[in-house]
Amino acid sequence: MAETMLSAPQGARALAPLERPMQRAWRQLVKRKGAMVGLGLIAAFILLAVAAPLVAPYDPLKTSWTLVRKAPSAAHWFGTDDLGRDVLARVLYGARASLLAGAISVVIALSIGVPIGMIAGYRGGFVDALISRITDAMLACPFLILAIALAAFLGPSLGNAMIAIGISATPIFVRLTRGEVLNVKVEEYVEAARSVGDTDLQIAVRHILPNIMPALLVQATLSVAAAIIAEAALSFLGLGQQPPAPSWGSMLNAAQRFLTNAPWMAIWPGLAIFLVVLSLNLLGDGLRDALDPQQEQ
Repeated sequence: MAETMLSAPQGARALAPLERPMQRAWRQLVKRKGAMVGLGLIAAFILLAVAAPLVAPYDPLKTSWTLVRKAPSAAHWFGTDDLGRDVLARVLYGARASLLAGAISVVIALSIGVPIGMIAGYRGGFVDALISRITDAMLACPFLILAIALAAFLGPSLGNAMIAIGISATPIFVRLTRGEVLNVKVEEYVEAARSVGDTDLQIAVRHILPNIMPALLVQATLSVAAAIIAEAALSFLGLGQQPPAPSWGSMLNAAQRFLTNAPWMAIWPGLAIFLVVLSLNLLGDGLRDALDPQQEQ
């Protein structure tokens, strides 16, 4: 009787449904305080960017010669800039440009880099060698330098800056995808799918791609942070978001002449960039650990 009572809970646990990978990953992610803090800050920035017309106290483009470079006060929490525009409003609207540029740039890089990396890793041979050499050549040029060169070639605008950053980040995803595919394509389930007559496209989409998604997700999170920095740098140089539209990079460019007299013009956009990039890196590190299958269940 005692044995029956002891074995019943064990049998119940054995009959319980297995935990899904996403549920396990979320459970592991919640345990990491840094990742959750990063996720919370990112969610807050996204919410503020979306609700900027409702939250911003003033029009970010409205100038006032009577409010030029006013220090933070009850009327203007973050102060005003060299044209009398409210800095808080411009930071909130600038979040739209920076977050949008980061997200779309990475989507472009994923859309180009993942298919090319899968072809290189799955096909091998001459195709792999050719793609790898082109990728190595692009990686030999620093990411930001390549983005500046492409943005200068395409012309100054936020859209062209996104394209330039996306193309510059593509080699990272090509190399990562190729390496992951080389590891996965020799697994038994891939061989089994091939033996039952699945085409190469079916094997790539149904079996290989889902199993390399965790690595791509982690890299995408970290790449968004790099893309936001790149967009700020391009806007700082006049190759990204064009004035008078607000952007954190262009705000820093305007503030560099008034660092002594009006430091708040640089502090707030600089702090926004710092917090977003830090949050994305914290989240990326947490995702790397949470999506690791070797982590304790």
